[in-house]
Amino acid sequence: MLLYDYFRSSAAYRVRIALNLKGVAYARRDVMLLKDEQRSPEHLARNPQGFVPALEIEGQVLTQSLAIIDWLDARHPEPRLIPADPQLRAAALARALVIGADIHPLNNLRVMRYLKHELGAEDEARDAWTRHWIAEGFAALEAMAGEGQFLGGATPDIADVFLVPQMFNARRFNLPLDAYPKLVAADAAAQAVAAFAAAHPDRVAPQ
Repeated sequence: MLLYDYFRSSAAYRVRIALNLKGVAYARRDVMLLKDEQRSPEHLARNPQGFVPALEIEGQVLTQSLAIIDWLDARHPEPRLIPADPQLRAAALARALVIGADIHPLNNLRVMRYLKHELGAEDEARDAWTRHWIAEGFAALEAMAGEGQFLGGATPDIADVFLVPQMFNARRFNLPLDAYPKLVAADAAAQAVAAFAAAHPDRVAPQ
């Protein structure tokens, strides 16, 4: 497997975590977003959206982090990240999508660039924008967190895989986290797991 990756991409970070949790061997190839390598003809042929991650498997390319993780669950079912039980599955996906559908799309690189270059937003305003949308989503996710060490219980699931990269972003943008004790605790528990720690941007950043 070959993962087209960028060390600070939240979506790529999720896939690194999932691959590590499942013990699946993979190689990485950096797509340098700040150099616009994601817009190269070569990468657009791989992923017409011009995003990372993209996971190449035996000549086929998978895109979108949730779709890739769902594929991994089907092909490498242990440990399962998306519960099989319909009710637990719906709850786990709802938590994950608070981040994947409602927080992350509003503060990714292309949105930040649009705010700056098209709307003239200063860096301080863009940072405030980012903190606002993370805080709004985190407030809901804190209320949706289950009982247990992780967001869904005793073991990490898809919601924790999405949470950890977003917590990394929250700290990058200096969002106060005191209002989210369950999220902070789940993040700390996950960071203590080797598969999460090995996927951290600081561990895979280009040298």
